Amino acid sequence: MSSVGLSFGSATSGQGFNVSSTVSQIMTSMQAVETPWNTSLTSLEAQDTVISSLGTQLSTLTTDLQNLTDFDGAFSGMEGSSSDTNVVELTSASTTAVAGTHTVVVSKLAQTSTEVSGQVASTDALSGSLQITVGASGTPQTVTVDSSNPTLSDFAATINAAGIGVQASVINEASGQVMELVSQTSGSAGQLSVTGSLTDTTTSKTVNYTSAQSGQDAELTVDGISLTSSSNTVTTAIPGVTMQLVSAAPSESVQVQVVNNTSGVTTALQTFVDDYNTLITAVNTQEGNTASGTPEPLDATPVLAQLQSELENGISTAAGAGNITSFYDLGITMNNDGTLSLDTDTLSTALNTNYSDAMNFFQNTGEFGQTYLSTLGDLGTTNPDGALALQSSENSSQESTLKTDISNENALISTQQTNLTAELNSANETLQEIPSQLEYVNELYSAITGYNTGTSS
Repeated sequence: MSSVGLSFGSATSGQGFNVSSTVSQIMTSMQAVETPWNTSLTSLEAQDTVISSLGTQLSTLTTDLQNLTDFDGAFSGMEGSSSDTNVVELTSASTTAVAGTHTVVVSKLAQTSTEVSGQVASTDALSGSLQITVGASGTPQTVTVDSSNPTLSDFAATINAAGIGVQASVINEASGQVMELVSQTSGSAGQLSVTGSLTDTTTSKTVNYTSAQSGQDAELTVDGISLTSSSNTVTTAIPGVTMQLVSAAPSESVQVQVVNNTSGVTTALQTFVDDYNTLITAVNTQEGNTASGTPEPLDATPVLAQLQSELENGISTAAGAGNITSFYDLGITMNNDGTLSLDTDTLSTALNTNYSDAMNFFQNTGEFGQTYLSTLGDLGTTNPDGALALQSSENSSQESTLKTDISNENALISTQQTNLTAELNSANETLQEIPSQLEYVNELYSAITGYNTGTSS
């Protein structure tokens, strides 16, 4: 601790000294004991920031790997194609689909039953009621024109509010309006029957309904088996596959192919490689100095060495069985800086020829995927026993101790500052009184001796 001197000139000058400045110097000197504590605290907090960032990146990489190791992840998906998407379009293939090729012939498309009214002027009033039946075995539903709201648009709203399985809408034409009734059940089961009588009371004409389109089921064959569907979206013809029938082509055999989800696996692997490279680059950056020349927060720490070792060793020693025994077989190689590169051509060949072995490489116990998941868990912050989690906990304990020490020291210094200020103020008052005390002594001396100390002899 440095020393602080008092400067008040001549003791008899009566000037005293600057108490505030003197106390400030003494406090600064006393606070020097906190410097190493604050330095350590700053260092630990910088480590916390890096640990949090690396923990997030490890969590992201874990999620990427889980997409490859989970049974319902990237490897479980299927994809497909159609030889003529103008006739049949393959919209999806779920995890229950089986790879294979199927022949589809579409004879008819499904249709939804539609009825259309005769023309009515938009302001004309109607009267009467309709009996609307959906399906051959449906129960007729009666809807009556509301005399207080008698226009065609009003009647359409009344039908829709009735909830009888049809959708009414008004269409404007050049010389008036028509109302369209569309069955809400597609195919032959939704065939509409409209009876009853409406009258345009403004013109005294009858408003008739005619069929614009009959309800019809789609007809198709899949691998020679005849099928029907009330909808053009077919979900049951090929297990796990959803097809959209686009047009009828009775004389054309469309080839629908269901294959493994190689594109999805490629995307998942590329994501894993990219996020691994982000993580390992961030880890390697901690080995050295910052741009200002100071060491990185985790430089030379055991946890950094553990991260580098286990991340890279887990990749380079990846083990599998069958025809996929390492990342190299999937087109993944490690660069000199520890980052990875993915050759998509090699990966494509591997997936097209050894899809099940590639899947096992990630999903089987004892092979790479499950093993590396465990490694990532042992390093991250989500597992309380992970390397970064333990380092963060240790840092937190040290930071708590340092903050307590600093707080206690500040409290002690504050008390000493108060006491010291009072003592120095008292001393300063004494110094400032010395000239008047000397003058009193001189006057007393003159009175006793008759000697005037203020005149020369």
